[in-house]
Formats: sequence, structure tokens, C-alpha cells
Amino acid sequence: MAGRLEGKVAAITGGASGFGAGAARRFVAEGAKVVIGDIQDEAGQAVADELGDACEFVHCNVRIEDDVAKLVDTAVEKFGQLDIMYNNAGVVGAVGPIATTPADEWHKTIDIHLSGCFYGCKHAARVMIPRGTGSIVSMSSTAGIMGGLGPHAYTAAKHAIIGLTKGVAAELGQYGIRANCISPAGMATPMVAALSGDPNDIEGTEKNLAMTSPLKGRPGRAEDVVNACLWLASDESGYTSGLTLTTDAGLTIGAGGELPFGEYEPFIAEAGKRGMDD
Repeated sequence: MAGRLEGKVAAITGGASGFGAGAARRFVAEGAKVVIGDIQDEAGQAVADELGDACEFVHCNVRIEDDVAKLVDTAVEKFGQLDIMYNNAGVVGAVGPIATTPADEWHKTIDIHLSGCFYGCKHAARVMIPRGTGSIVSMSSTAGIMGGLGPHAYTAAKHAIIGLTKGVAAELGQYGIRANCISPAGMATPMVAALSGDPNDIEGTEKNLAMTSPLKGRPGRAEDVVNACLWLASDESGYTSGLTLTTDAGLTIGAGGELPFGEYEPFIAEAGKRGMDD
């Protein structure tokens, strides 16, 4: 089924690579016009050039509110409206024990993830409310659902994005605007690949992820997140708002671990008694 976003206009932060670039390509293939923003000017312009007249690139540092406002305004000025806001920009950020995490690295990580998402929601709402329609999609993480899956600042920001999404969804529903977020596990993207030393080694990253995946032999790929984003952005999810959609093969519900009781045992009753003797 093609044309799932026909006639729609999207703005994407972090659109020069990873999930953002993948979403830009898929959105255009589904009929949308797209404006992508990123601090990676050369890579962002390359994506826009690849997609032709359906895509525009603007420099956008999500830590700067005026840059995010410009991204939204460019979508309206260039293509006449904004239907989809995809708050995707992110980094690994501050890494290390809580006792040694530098405050400036903490603040920058929070700023990129949480403040950037807030600015995207704010300025999308500004132009969506008068039209009475829109879909805002933000990136959280499995680290935003469970502790111990990411660095402290990253984890805190991703938890906060889920809360922000719920608040925005509750407020903006009265205007016909939906807000949802996606929580992926570690996926085979340049950001994850870079943790092993080579951001371009997607194939090697897929092999590594496949070994620990809750779905035997199946790594998480960028396209899995792009597919989730497409559904949330489209009218197919028209009655879905405030959702945190996981793309994690069941990691956050305990899949992949050893089951507490892997073999049959007789019924266990009070005080450890066994059997069905009433």
C-alpha cells in the first residue's frame, strides 16, 4: 500500500542520518513533503538532494529554540502546512557512573533530548492548533521504560519524554492533534555502531545485536523504527494518542531472559505444599 502520507508535510529533527534519514526517505516514498533539520549540514543536504523537490534541509540545533522554530516555519512556508512533527534528534551523551558524571555533560544531554523534544512539541502545536489536526512523534527508548539500559542522563531524558508525550497528548487532543512516542531497544544504526568504534559498520552491528536479541537471530534495524513512526504519523493510527510504542522484541516485558519456571512442576500451594489436594 503506497501513498499512506499523501498530501502531508513532515518536519524531522536529526534527519541527516539514522532513524531521521530513514523516515525522510520513507515519508517521501509514501507521498509526503519533508523538511529535515540537523547540525550535520553536509549529510543533511545530501539527503535532501537525494529526495529532490519533496525535501528541504535546514540547519537545526535542537538545543536552540529559534532553530526548531525555523524548522517548523520552513515547512509551513515551503509546503503550506505541517501535519507531522518527528522529534528524533539525539546522542548517547554523558556516559559513566553517577558519582563522576560532569554537570555540563549532564545538562547538554538533557538539553538535546528533552529540551529539543519540548521545542518540537511547542512549535508544532503553534501551527497545528489553528488547523485542528496533526501528529507529533517523539523518540524515547527502552531506557525510558526500564532502569539500567542506558547512561543516567540519557535514561532520565527518555523517561521524561514519555511523560511529556502523555501531557502533550492530553492537552492537544481537544484540537485534533495526537502525540505518541517510540521506545526502541539498541538498533543497528550509526549511533549504536559507533559505540563499537565504526559508525559505518551496520552489518557488524546487526550480527552483534542478533546474538542478544529476544527474537532469536533477529537484530533490531532502523527500518523497524521507521515503520513504527510511519504508522504513528499516518491516519492509520488516527485514534491512538499518548502511546509509548516499543520496538524492542519484547525486551521490556522480560523476553529473552531465563523464565522463572521453565519446566512443569506440580501445583505449588501455601507454605510450599505441592499438588492439587484440596
